[in-house]
Amino acid sequence: MATGLRDEMAAIAQRGLLQTQEAMLETGKKSNSLFIGIPKETSYQECRIALTPLSVALLVNNGHKVMLESGAGDGANFSDKDYSEQGAQISFNKKDVWAADIIVKIAPPTVEEIGLMHKGQTLISALQIGTLKADVLKALLAKKINALCFENIRDEGNVLTVVRAMSEIVGATSIFIAAEYLSSAFGGKGLMLGGFTGVPPTEIVILGAGTVGEYAARTALSLGAEVKVFDSSIFKLRRLQNNLGNRVFTSVMQPVVLKKAITTCDVVIGAIRSDHGRSPCVVMEETVAKMKPHSVVVDVSIDQGGCFETSEVTNHKDPIFVKHEVIHYCVPNIASRVPRTASYALTNIFAPILVDIGDMGGLMNMVWNKPGIREGLYCYQGHLTNKDLATMYNLPYKDLELLILSNQ
Repeated sequence: MATGLRDEMAAIAQRGLLQTQEAMLETGKKSNSLFIGIPKETSYQECRIALTPLSVALLVNNGHKVMLESGAGDGANFSDKDYSEQGAQISFNKKDVWAADIIVKIAPPTVEEIGLMHKGQTLISALQIGTLKADVLKALLAKKINALCFENIRDEGNVLTVVRAMSEIVGATSIFIAAEYLSSAFGGKGLMLGGFTGVPPTEIVILGAGTVGEYAARTALSLGAEVKVFDSSIFKLRRLQNNLGNRVFTSVMQPVVLKKAITTCDVVIGAIRSDHGRSPCVVMEETVAKMKPHSVVVDVSIDQGGCFETSEVTNHKDPIFVKHEVIHYCVPNIASRVPRTASYALTNIFAPILVDIGDMGGLMNMVWNKPGIREGLYCYQGHLTNKDLATMYNLPYKDLELLILSNQ
């Protein structure tokens, strides 16, 4: 009798275990179809696009719908036909694109664009905290947009993945820009950037040993130039020297040494970044005035105010000005100079994120499982979840993890 009872209880337990297992399997399958919109950029001289045609093909093959505003890829030389052949829907109506569940773009949205959005949408774009206006932030919160800024997204190695990718491009491109303006065709002194047998190499000074500075130095060295890198951080200088070898001269920001290097060189690249606020101004007008005539200054830090006292913001159509007989290039958005390359770099980051959102059953499931993505989420269901933004605009702050747990 006892044995029969035991067998019956065991059978019931086995059935219960099987039922639980089925429920777990059913719950685990969270994949859903996304409706992704790619609007045309309206920001001045922004030519990049977040997704290339091949990434659109990847998303479509994963069961997602992608709608592109006509002409969105023109700046990066991707035609509407390129996208439609890979499965994207092309729309001439801006409202149709902004009605998508997920909007992916480069520049932050304007107040007018936010007006086209609906409550609960997901936005993936830049935040550009330095130029962000309070009315844009309040409009996002009012519509309960789940907003993800890609500047704060970190990869598995805890690296700011988009910032790193764009910095690598900007660093290399800044040397090619300097090469252009050293040539007599652009009003320079007629030098070839680099060096060859029997001719002294071009002298380049780089301010900042971060990613931009490292890739500028790497490119300049590959062309045969003589490179000197200055930074206030011994750690960054040591890392750069380990990565590039002993061919590069490194120094801390000693005023006398720095001034001598700048006044005798042919090119200065300003690549000093600030974690908060304006980039430090380390080169005074007096020093610039003593530089050799027709030397070139490329101020990559201009988007944070610039690190030269003589710097003024320029643009891609009118990129330079001459002051004290020194050519200044101060365009904030250097990556848009090579928009196709930059778009390829960005799509390698955004496409996997969108695939993960679909595979994991939604934005919040993906954010919860990926701490690096979670750092980029600054608006969630009408709450501001970025402490720096809350302090800056005197708005209430809510801890994202507590919000997510309270909604479970």
